[in-house]
Amino acid sequence: MLFNACNCGALPSLAAHVGPLCAGGAGFVSAMVAALAANSRTAPAKTLRGNVPVVDKLSVRIVTDNIVMQFIANEKRDGLTIERKSGNTFPDKPPGRILNGEWGLAMHAQSFAGGVERNVMIDFGYTPEVLLNNIGILNVDPSTFDALVLSHGHYDHFGGMVGFLNATKGKLKARMPFYVGGEDCFCIRRNPGGQFGALDRKAILDADLTLMLASEPAIVADHAFTTGRIGQTSFETPLQPTTELIGVDANGFGCFADDMPPEKNTGNYIPDDFDHEIATTYMVKDHGLVVLTSCSHRGVINTVRQAMASSGIDKVHAVIGGFHVVPPLGDDYINKIIDEFRAIDPKYLIVGHCTGDRFYDLARAALGDKVIHSAVGTRLVFGA
Repeated sequence: MLFNACNCGALPSLAAHVGPLCAGGAGFVSAMVAALAANSRTAPAKTLRGNVPVVDKLSVRIVTDNIVMQFIANEKRDGLTIERKSGNTFPDKPPGRILNGEWGLAMHAQSFAGGVERNVMIDFGYTPEVLLNNIGILNVDPSTFDALVLSHGHYDHFGGMVGFLNATKGKLKARMPFYVGGEDCFCIRRNPGGQFGALDRKAILDADLTLMLASEPAIVADHAFTTGRIGQTSFETPLQPTTELIGVDANGFGCFADDMPPEKNTGNYIPDDFDHEIATTYMVKDHGLVVLTSCSHRGVINTVRQAMASSGIDKVHAVIGGFHVVPPLGDDYINKIIDEFRAIDPKYLIVGHCTGDRFYDLARAALGDKVIHSAVGTRLVFGA
């Protein structure tokens, strides 16, 4: 059962952190948990078994990313069309707004198979203001969404979520699935700058969504699948930029200790291993896998290989998203990743968000035009 009260006796430092929760606040937690449980729609996701869904066509729209690039022409390549939208480029004329970039990531995936269309939103960027602005300019219609996926519990991927859910109240499909990789997604986190927030479980349930726990590879909206837990199988030693705290605070934010590995329940902030992080993948007919990595905290090569292992498909057509190859990772490390990509041999690497300029420079020099820079508004169309 997902909704379990935290063991306050096992969390001495949490008592100081949350005050009333563990110092006479157990009644509050019990009431909060009971209320959530009575109203919950939480279930294991439908596990990927056997044949992988195949789509005829897939488009991936970059809704939120770090940069906006203006006045770049559309392109058509082998198995890929790149459409670039700039928004308003005429000063002092309607609509009086323009696409915004910010530190964060959100993507809209639209797929077609046998005449059936599916729409999936993957991540929500850092702020609702940017997310909603860009959705409006790009004419993305949330009422068409068939599923929502959150790759992991970092604020630059879920920060826009609550504002998005508030703005779309009554417009989203009832009981629509909301996928996360596991309970760890809800833990309270810190980064070097201080508190880094926690995912709002109650907001998800109050929006009449169905919370789907996808620790194993899972089918998404009939057309896609998540990787499930990403194994540490390559040479990669991913950075751990955040720490996490097991338990629930006085406001109901956090992860339930009973649903976390006991060894993580230390009562203190521990290194964040991103064991819950997931990527979303499509199999495009006659082309191969398109892997939406989101942030690759478990290693970008590990992420792609997990998608391959989960599906049993070795052919990778494209990898899209953040690769998390940033300082202090040096050139030797980056070149090893480039060599691994040579072995996997994807047709395209579309790099964005947390990829790092040095990776882009070295990969572009080594792999040429198969390396493409992501930007807000870019629409990547694969297949027919």
